[in-house]
Amino acid sequence: MNYQLTYKGTEDYIVSDDLRNSVNISVSLSRPLLIKGEPGTGKTVLAESIADSLSLRLLIWNIKSTTKAQDGLYVYDTVQRLYDSQFGDKDVSNIKQYIKLGKLGEAFESTERVVLLIDEIDKADLEFPNDLLWELDVMSFYIPETGETITTKHRPIVIITSNAEKELPDAFLRRCIFHYIDFPDQKMMEEIVHVHFPRLDENILTEALKAFYWLRSISGLQKKPSTSELLDWVQALSVGGIAPDKIYREIPFLGALLKKNQDFDLALRQLHSRSAGNKARPQNRSYNW
Repeated sequence: MNYQLTYKGTEDYIVSDDLRNSVNISVSLSRPLLIKGEPGTGKTVLAESIADSLSLRLLIWNIKSTTKAQDGLYVYDTVQRLYDSQFGDKDVSNIKQYIKLGKLGEAFESTERVVLLIDEIDKADLEFPNDLLWELDVMSFYIPETGETITTKHRPIVIITSNAEKELPDAFLRRCIFHYIDFPDQKMMEEIVHVHFPRLDENILTEALKAFYWLRSISGLQKKPSTSELLDWVQALSVGGIAPDKIYREIPFLGALLKKNQDFDLALRQLHSRSAGNKARPQNRSYNW
């Protein structure tokens, strides 16, 4: 497919063919790209990779539970204007100086094309996505305080992430290109780790991945270890000089992988149970684990 801008991935971000195609379709159709997936699958870093690959500036709008759509357009600082009218020497009749553009407003007014990341949209209230529909469609908005309309000069590449904490409105979904990032399988995870630690001992990597995916398979974990936690753990194993044969058997530095007390206790019980089971089995027979 021939795109005006073509995302090919970057050296520090391993991207699947499906995800690469979704990015390029989004760019080609000028539609927001909605990315879902469990925490740690690289949703936020994808926007950084796109900006780096296409040599574009990245704007990040971090969404919180209190965020309103208006915050992304502009904010009218009435408090500062009141302060200046009482104690300052500014011409407070010039309201434009008290208008501060939000991240969406900055993207619209930018003199060059940018990548706009709307991060974790599902943290806001249910009306938030719908409140953005018009602006994302027409790429402009009106500021009544100054009587001016901000219209995009170069349509931004919009990446929206969601952890699927709540369902998004159908009307919003219809306007997006959607992609779900699956958690990396062991082969892709090897590539990811190699990108960050190209000189890592292969025996350490093999045993670390074996232990990592065993942990993720434990039923009942509240927060499974993610890619970023694996990278921290691998680095700790390497720096700590841990022998490869101890990694799967003992899972040292478990606190680098699991961050909740309940998960930590559950994993330790499973680990002790597994170790006890291994010791109880006759040594002259082989078993698949």
